[in-house]
Amino acid sequence: EVQLAESGGGLVQPGGSLRLSCTTSGFTFSSYHMSWIRQARGKGLEWVSSIDSGGGVTMSTNSVQGRFTISRDNAKKTLYLQMNSLNAEDTAVYYCVKAGAPGYCSGYGCFVSWGQGTQVTVSS
Repeated sequence: EVQLAESGGGLVQPGGSLRLSCTTSGFTFSSYHMSWIRQARGKGLEWVSSIDSGGGVTMSTNSVQGRFTISRDNAKKTLYLQMNSLNAEDTAVYYCVKAGAPGYCSGYGCFVSWGQGTQVTVSS
């Protein structure tokens, strides 16, 4: 059974930092494209960042470029999101998401299995 467990969320002041982690089990982590997706209260899902199976290719939405860094430790089967210079617009539930098949993915196939999410609140 695929399991994705996010942690590291919380309340942080504007300008602060948080590091989200997603520990995984039930699949060969090192073979799968992984992503972070967020959802603010009352809004739709927003893709944040993705990383390929080897960790060599990353992509992020414009609003977080230069502030957020996605990474992975395949030996620990863990995905990370380092978030710096946080602002109120970053307040959301952040989900760790796994592709549906190993290797290359495209479209919705990159976002098949979801964790329960972790709340990030940026407020003074």
